Amino acid sequence: MSLGEHLRELRKRLVISAVAILVAAVAGFFLSPFVIDALRVPINQIAEERNAEIIYTTVTGAFDLRLAISLTIAIVIASPVWLFQIFAFLVPGLTSKEKRYTFGFFFSAVPLFFLGAAAGWFVFPHMVELLTSFSAQEDATYLDAKIYYDFVIKLVLAIGIAFVLPVFLVLLNFVGVLSAASIIKGWRVAILVIVLFTAIATPAADVVSMFLLAIPMVLLYFAAYGVAWVHDRRAARRQAEFEPATA
Repeated sequence: MSLGEHLRELRKRLVISAVAILVAAVAGFFLSPFVIDALRVPINQIAEERNAEIIYTTVTGAFDLRLAISLTIAIVIASPVWLFQIFAFLVPGLTSKEKRYTFGFFFSAVPLFFLGAAAGWFVFPHMVELLTSFSAQEDATYLDAKIYYDFVIKLVLAIGIAFVLPVFLVLLNFVGVLSAASIIKGWRVAILVIVLFTAIATPAADVVSMFLLAIPMVLLYFAAYGVAWVHDRRAARRQAEFEPATA
């Protein structure tokens, strides 16, 4: 494909993804009150001990929050569509035989994204409880709704995307961009980055929560290396069989 064809293909994939997210956002708008209630649970628990509540600092704050939550729900609901569009955009770089693995990538990435998002959602109440516990009992806790939500959404989406990254490592290996040797060569750096990421994603949280996120990400990284190693061996074997035949 020429550069122009690649750009047209990219535009097509982006448009499909955007339409899917917009359609899902409609459903997300009606689901947003349930999410807001769930976001309020940790604050209600804190309020049992001292004054704590979520506040809106602008006239449009409540409406803006519902729109932001609707968009987030849409990104999660539409993840099968936009993840597939990413894989479909990279398919031309695969051989006819390797294109069959696209569905394998897709059906691995979607559950991993949901699993990562669920892990972030599970951890966030504990983080809120711990972080707010540093204030004195007689102090009140007033959380700006937008800032509070940004904190939660960055955590949920960031961990969801992080869980999918190993699948993209395998995909890059299949299209010939990244070798298995390159993946395993950087394992120390990868582990360090994963630990730093989970430490940042769970600021001041308990060590158990950090490692509950880090361990599966490390295992996924080495699983990606294993799949890439098998693929590279098969590719090398096919190349060795092809060269004598052409000699």
